[in-house]
Amino acid sequence: MRWTKAFIPTLKETPAEAEITSHKLLLRAGLIRKLAGGLYTFLPLGVRVLHKVERIVREEMDRAGALEVLMPALQPPEIWQQSGRYETAADVLFKVRDRSKKEWVMSPTAEEVITTVAAAEINSYRQMPVNFYQVSMKFRDEIRPRFGLMRAKEFIMKDAYSFDATDEGAMASYKKMYDAYKRIFDRCGVQNFPVEADTGVIGGNYSHEFMVPADTGENDVVYCEGCGYAANIEKATSGIPKTAARDAGGAFEKFETPGVVTIEALSKAPYSVPANRQIKTLVYIADSKPILILVRGDDQLNETKLMARTGAVAARPATPDEIFALLGARPGSLGAATKVPALVASGDVKVYADDRLQGANEMTTGANEDGYHLRNVSIERDIKVTQWCDLRTVSAGEPCAKCGKSLKIRRAIEVGHVFKLGTKYSEKLNATFLAEDGSRKPSVMGCYGIGVTRTMQAIIEQCNDKDGIVWPISVAPYTVCITPLAVAPDSAVMQVAESIYADLTAKGIDVILDDRDERPGFKFKDADLVGFPIRVAIGEKSLAKGEVEIKRRGGEMILVKSDDAVAKVAELIAAAGN
Repeated sequence: MRWTKAFIPTLKETPAEAEITSHKLLLRAGLIRKLAGGLYTFLPLGVRVLHKVERIVREEMDRAGALEVLMPALQPPEIWQQSGRYETAADVLFKVRDRSKKEWVMSPTAEEVITTVAAAEINSYRQMPVNFYQVSMKFRDEIRPRFGLMRAKEFIMKDAYSFDATDEGAMASYKKMYDAYKRIFDRCGVQNFPVEADTGVIGGNYSHEFMVPADTGENDVVYCEGCGYAANIEKATSGIPKTAARDAGGAFEKFETPGVVTIEALSKAPYSVPANRQIKTLVYIADSKPILILVRGDDQLNETKLMARTGAVAARPATPDEIFALLGARPGSLGAATKVPALVASGDVKVYADDRLQGANEMTTGANEDGYHLRNVSIERDIKVTQWCDLRTVSAGEPCAKCGKSLKIRRAIEVGHVFKLGTKYSEKLNATFLAEDGSRKPSVMGCYGIGVTRTMQAIIEQCNDKDGIVWPISVAPYTVCITPLAVAPDSAVMQVAESIYADLTAKGIDVILDDRDERPGFKFKDADLVGFPIRVAIGEKSLAKGEVEIKRRGGEMILVKSDDAVAKVAELIAAAGN
């Protein structure tokens, strides 16, 4: 490709809409252009990168034994209603109507579609294991599209779905995909690591996310350098001890706390109750019913864990009016020792308490009366807990539950997610098969997603410097940029450039020849901005010595004989290894 024939509209200035480095560089390097919030047009260079990421994905999916299919983007709502996700995923579903006013769902994912295929086509255990995948456009009604391709309304995703006859077989399929994902992201040239993750609205009982470390990532990842433990903060646990045991003492007593409505205020004089001796009481509405959540005063509730432990489809903090109607007090004076035991006994309210409070005595909590608290509260004696579970958010510095070393937290970008679904979808959509023993059983499923467009941006977010993008060779739009500093067709410089261009192209190497009649500095800046991994510069002075300049993006410039340029470029590409 010649630069004058390509379409590479680079920008000197950063558009105001761009918030993070990768978004800025996507726009400045001429890879994408914004159509509307969360909607982008991929320009020629952007498409080349996408195709290279997709090629890596397809190669590794095929290597793992998955079979490529292509499913409709328009899906009937009935299958979503059958799975239950028409309601649980309602916030992200795009819905359209055709000319007859019939409603359709625009695919955000395809568990329902592929399961209907399996229900019709997979009838025997002899047809399994099988894994289907596709690379296609997906649609999600993001409430706040941002960061370019990171959170868009329309995006390209690779989604795969495995069907097995047994749970053991499903774990084997899961492991194949897990290993394939590691190879995919390694080949894309980015640092990456898998973490334990919550299954969320997809469902299932086992999952890992693949993360790319980045300061601007939207995910907090908890990890241990000692044993390698890593988990999304929504799933992470630690070995932090429970509340120190004390004697239960006498019955709880009420004391006046006018104007005290925060943990911090109660910890100050004249009350001086440390946060770790307080019980924080939160009221949520889960699937239209009130529930109470108890965590220690110095801990924070993890809402994702709450959803997982309660099994709620939807949950939100209760409003002050809803809380007053239930407990007769406003936030800041709430507790589970009065009024609540009767509500629990009647079945009107459930109380979920964090494990760290189990066995705690001499605690302080609200009295369910504005301006009053209770001291000397014993969890086991005074509070009727429906369920004990892990509800708190892990903090940096806490001991690892596996090895005891201090946990750390860093930001990262999620680029892939693997789930062991079990029989959630196969049971609801009747994807059953005839087992070896003659009985009919539901298929054991797994699902596996990679955000292709998000991966493209995550690579840029990790691989850049002050001058622009630093593409790994495996996904660069062009591997080599040949930059002649004199472009007259009859010049010796251009003749050498054309010769190197032809020889590299003949070797199957992606090359762009910058044949623009521009100043050298201008051309070099554009090449660095776009991020071509290798630049071959040819000028009259160096050529007079029979030499050309070769430079790895971000590396040192080296002089080689013009006759050796092709071999040296091939050597650099081979050494890169990705």
